[in-house]
Amino acid sequence: MTTLADRPNTALIVIDVQNGVVDGALGRDAVVANIQALVEKARGEGVPVVWVQHSDEELQEGSEAWKYVPELVRREPEALVHKSYGDSFEGTNLEDVLARAGVGRLVVAGAETDACIRSTIHGAFTRGYDVTLVGDAHTAGDKTAWGAPPVEAVIAHTNLYWQYQDAPGRTAAVTPAMDVDFKG
Repeated sequence: MTTLADRPNTALIVIDVQNGVVDGALGRDAVVANIQALVEKARGEGVPVVWVQHSDEELQEGSEAWKYVPELVRREPEALVHKSYGDSFEGTNLEDVLARAGVGRLVVAGAETDACIRSTIHGAFTRGYDVTLVGDAHTAGDKTAWGAPPVEAVIAHTNLYWQYQDAPGRTAAVTPAMDVDFKG
């Protein structure tokens, strides 16, 4: 149903599950375990896994904070996309990686819900991708000191509104990790 012609495949996109991003994030261990299970399922079904890794002043490339959490290990030849903006498509080669794999549908997990996850799912949707957000495989840190709602509310709200996104020729969905269907 994607609007991208000749792109029947699905990819799992794992966004910014880095030490400095998820340290102290709500439900960190459960979210990482859900992502780990998704990665293993995708690999077992021959579905591409694409790793996205953010760098900026706080996440200096090569630093411990910048590295992916030890529970999640990228394998060769799984793609690694480096980014410095919220939307994983901006200023990166993500579109090229997905085009080469014939991907028109994305299953998205990672961090942070209120930043890079939201930016990427919206960016993908406007670029013509079908986008499934894994409802129990994304998280964020507490930003209430800056006026944001509690993290539980941010996650719940993101899951709520994403399941009702609509656009011609595209689908948006939210599903729990255990119900992800990479073929459907």
